[in-house]
Amino acid sequence: MEEIFEITASTVTLQVKDEKTGQVFTRELPIDYYENANFLRLRAEHMDGSMAEMVFLSARGIQRVEDLTGHGADKQIHRH
Repeated sequence: MEEIFEITASTVTLQVKDEKTGQVFTRELPIDYYENANFLRLRAEHMDGSMAEMVFLSARGIQRVEDLTGHGADKQIHRH
């Protein structure tokens, strides 16, 4: 089986369960989906046509951002 490093899609299927009735609703939405080990990104259009984007970082992604911006823990490399 081939190892997967990225997941992409141009539509997303959303499923919700109504709290009052328990009824399940499924919707297919025109949302661009991109996921890798560092983050999950959703892109779509606002009602006015401008782009909207949401990004969710994984624990690994948060660590990488902290390291890149200098906000991670200081680490000393010991060489013997």
